[in-house]
Amino acid sequence: MHPLDLTLARAHWLRRDLVALPATAVPAGHEAEDLRWTLAVAPDGGLDPAAAPEELALSLSEGALPHPVADAWPHLAAAHPLHLDATGAARAAELLTGQVALLGRDGAGELVLATSLQVPGVLDDLYAARATARRLGVSWSGPPGQRVPTVTVWAPTAQHVDLLLWDEVPGPEDARAWSPAGEPTVVPMTRDDDDGCWSVTGTQGWTDRSYLLELLHVIPRTGRRQTVRSTDPWSVGLTVSSTHSVLVDLDDPRWAPSVWRETPVPAPVRAVDQAIYEAHVRDLTREDPGCPPQWRGSFLGLSADGVARRHLAALAGAGLTSVHLLPVFDLTSVEEDPQQQEEADRATLERLSREAPAGTQQQAMVRAHATRDAFNWGYDPWHFLTPEGSYATSGGAAHGGRRVAQCRELVGQLHALGLRVVLDQVYNHTTDAWLHRASVLDRVVPGYYHRLDGEGRVETSTCCQNLATEHLMCQKLMVDACVLWVRQYRVDGYRFDLMGHHSRANLEAVRAALDALTPEADGVDGRAVHLYGEGWNFGEVAGNGRFVQAVQGQLDGTGIGTFNDRLRDAVRGGSVHDADPTTGLGFATGGADARHTDQLQVGLAGGLRDIAFLSQETGRPVKGAEVAYGGAPCGYAVSPEEVVNYVDAHDNETLWDTLVLKLPQSTPMAERVRRSTLALATVTLSQGISFWHAGAEVLRSKSLDRNSYASGDWFNGFDLTLRDNGFGRGLPPEPDNGVRWSMMAPLLADASLRPSTADMELARDCALDLLRLRRDLPLLRLGERERILRQVSFPVSGTPHGRPDVVVMLVDDRGASPQDALDPAHSGVLVVLNASPLTVTQTVPGLAGQEWVLSEVQQRGADDVVRQTAWEAGPGRVTVPGLTAAVLVRPA
Repeated sequence: MHPLDLTLARAHWLRRDLVALPATAVPAGHEAEDLRWTLAVAPDGGLDPAAAPEELALSLSEGALPHPVADAWPHLAAAHPLHLDATGAARAAELLTGQVALLGRDGAGELVLATSLQVPGVLDDLYAARATARRLGVSWSGPPGQRVPTVTVWAPTAQHVDLLLWDEVPGPEDARAWSPAGEPTVVPMTRDDDDGCWSVTGTQGWTDRSYLLELLHVIPRTGRRQTVRSTDPWSVGLTVSSTHSVLVDLDDPRWAPSVWRETPVPAPVRAVDQAIYEAHVRDLTREDPGCPPQWRGSFLGLSADGVARRHLAALAGAGLTSVHLLPVFDLTSVEEDPQQQEEADRATLERLSREAPAGTQQQAMVRAHATRDAFNWGYDPWHFLTPEGSYATSGGAAHGGRRVAQCRELVGQLHALGLRVVLDQVYNHTTDAWLHRASVLDRVVPGYYHRLDGEGRVETSTCCQNLATEHLMCQKLMVDACVLWVRQYRVDGYRFDLMGHHSRANLEAVRAALDALTPEADGVDGRAVHLYGEGWNFGEVAGNGRFVQAVQGQLDGTGIGTFNDRLRDAVRGGSVHDADPTTGLGFATGGADARHTDQLQVGLAGGLRDIAFLSQETGRPVKGAEVAYGGAPCGYAVSPEEVVNYVDAHDNETLWDTLVLKLPQSTPMAERVRRSTLALATVTLSQGISFWHAGAEVLRSKSLDRNSYASGDWFNGFDLTLRDNGFGRGLPPEPDNGVRWSMMAPLLADASLRPSTADMELARDCALDLLRLRRDLPLLRLGERERILRQVSFPVSGTPHGRPDVVVMLVDDRGASPQDALDPAHSGVLVVLNASPLTVTQTVPGLAGQEWVLSEVQQRGADDVVRQTAWEAGPGRVTVPGLTAAVLVRPA
């Protein structure tokens, strides 16, 4: 890179008196100590490094960055420290509203380095202590009927901020997409120099009016002085398509539907008592014939007594506790105005799939409309505190408080079914950065909210523009949003996308803020809100490169869960990242081996590091942390609530599609159904948190699509009438799937791989029995590390009786005192997972002479085969049919 380039930002202003210069930024052939360093400033931009209007001297200290600065910025710990004197440091706030650059000159006075600076550190140093305590966005004060709004925005580097206010308010009968027209009223905002916030208080007449922020910036690096318009990053209401913020009072009774207002939140449950169902708002009801057409796929879909509502009610009745909704915050990837959306013709798609279930025309039609259709997973954040408008029932319903009311209606309907509501949260990235269309954060504070690389470019390891929640005001956005959705929407939990790109401190800050919410003061008990997420370790933050990450094995004591890919891969086989999905068979896909058995046993025991058993692979004693998962320990948790066990999710192939890809094509349908139930049993009967992808219980397919985020309604089809499981809708869209088409085509064309309604009904009913087992047998949910270590064992593993395709888990409660016994009816539970297609008889060491019986749920359940399970008390021997999860109990 050219050493004189202000479009790069290779230095870091970390504290008002401290600039960090990485050694890699020092020009070749020079040493930092031999150069003269200055901070060049241009109050109105247009900085010319060769003729800067003002330069402030910097002094170079010996050694690296001082503590605790180095601890806060570990990737810069070895950088050269450059210091401003007290006079210069006192001007930091003023200087940051203009253009700043670091200049380095050699002994002859020649300029050898000119670079812009990354400024999040100094902005936090100057403002965060006070700004994090401010109420940002719109706050309301005054008695009911006379409330007035105050708008506050944190914009410390702006030279001036105005609020632009539009007069027109659309009526409730206006179903058109509406955006304010005409010229706005310009209302100056007042700056608070202590915290860098700008604010203005309006009148009661501002209610429901649209507004924008207009900020005068000197844009970093370019040095341009320009006026920028933006929506409010802390918006709680928006116009259609998010063109403007709306002054919505969330306490206004107009936006509080009766079912949300009057239905109590389901009673709190322990983290390990959760049985979670991951669903997409649109998926749930868009194919529901019992739902009015205008409500299908919307927030209001479950307000109808359709098949989706009845299906969720059946799941809840069997023991499902929670519905996890894919993103419902305002996102960029879906057009909100139904009149502007484009959809592939459904009748044509259905005809093509009847004629050519492995054809390419279907995916071509879907892809042609992918940027304008109504479907996307939604991992494209725009405004974090406002519901997504495309889930409203019309363009008009997406305006202002109306979308708030409809989102609350959905929460209320789920609560009415006895189901807790978990929201998918995405604070690791945004769709845009800098001054692009949806870059609401950078428009307000350029260069602050995103994580930058060594040259000052936005990091994109998440495949989008990475957010930097290690910056304190970005963490505040995350915390404020989590608090708002609990207080104002009464949600019960969060799943964090790519949680490993956040720090443990971020998650602890969210946890502390939620724990402070009380029924008396806030109407909710924040301590009952559960947190979990994707604890993957990759990208520029990997290995705690920038902070202690919120990843697997680093959340001890927080009560925050992470997804357990170890159990998933042991059950499915291979890895979700395999180029060839047909290789790498697992416990439920016909390739159980001793390594999978050990990994599965660790997962069944809640993923604990310290769970001890005889390894099936080696026959020697082993602990969970000593069982290998690639180069990592299989057991990583110290407590079972830190582990979310699953075998499929919205990402990657569905469980059914995995079975299609991995099993021989000639595998009978009855065997496929049993293997699907067996896979779900490994999750549902485990000591961790149980997590299902919506439709796994009814053999849902996405026509083999492994990444269906933009594959439209067609490939994401979810028909709860059970006429169609979604298989054979054509070859899936080419991105992420094209190299697999040669292996997919003969499968999709094979009608014998499409389950019948009876097959799906049997799978559903067997899955309901699994939920009932988890609900009715508290020994499957011990909930405490000490209990699991003391009471859970795998008595057959590693013994002469052991075999890799059979797992036997004993949960023994005989030693518990009456007051400590979890189940007064049973003193033990024996789970036998037989992945062999043949009946297996196993002697279980230590159980000779004991009386065990098949669980009452399975005696009365949907599976005729499991009732063939037999127990011989004398030798302590159990016989279990092939491809069966059997649960036996010992009477107390």
